[in-house]
Amino acid sequence: MASSMSTAPDLPVLSELPLAGLPVLESARRERADAARNREALLEAARRLLRERGPEGLTMEAVACEAGVGKGTLFRRFGDRASLFHALLDDRERAFQEAFIRGPAPLGPGAPARERLTAFGHAMFELIEDQGTLLVESTPPNRALRYGHPVYLAYRAHVAALLTDLLGEERAPYLADFLLAALDAELVVYQRRVLGLSEDELREGWEQLVECL
Repeated sequence: MASSMSTAPDLPVLSELPLAGLPVLESARRERADAARNREALLEAARRLLRERGPEGLTMEAVACEAGVGKGTLFRRFGDRASLFHALLDDRERAFQEAFIRGPAPLGPGAPARERLTAFGHAMFELIEDQGTLLVESTPPNRALRYGHPVYLAYRAHVAALLTDLLGEERAPYLADFLLAALDAELVVYQRRVLGLSEDELREGWEQLVECL
């Protein structure tokens, strides 16, 4: 007598499964690689314009024209002009953050908090001296966006941690923002180019500010 239970169909072994899904995966990889190449091509076009025309000539329309793409493509990739400037700074910014998180002392771990805080300010002045115009242009005009930006938050977390070691947890959050205000790229560029302060004067002023803590 045959069993009343239906027999489950035999499942195919893995080697017998169709390979229709594999081209999709390959296509996804190719799309990611193409996207990376397209992004780098847009950034290279922006770098050329930056060298030839300076920051003032680096408009979204000019970059799109230089790269041979529609302006909408550029906006979809970077969002706005400030984000494009951030992307141009990306490698230098990553290196800077790596230096104060894991690099050699006194900027990196291994030195007392006061020395690390002093070194952080000195390194920021060096970064602004080298990339000041790009940093200013990449700063969002909206204050909420500026202080909520991942780069600012990374700086703030680092400075607050050093201040916590120096002064305790209670005062660190306020003083972190206070100290970072002295390292604002727009302010430092103004001090250097309009007020005529030297880099040494800014470094000495930062050292005195840290000493006052």
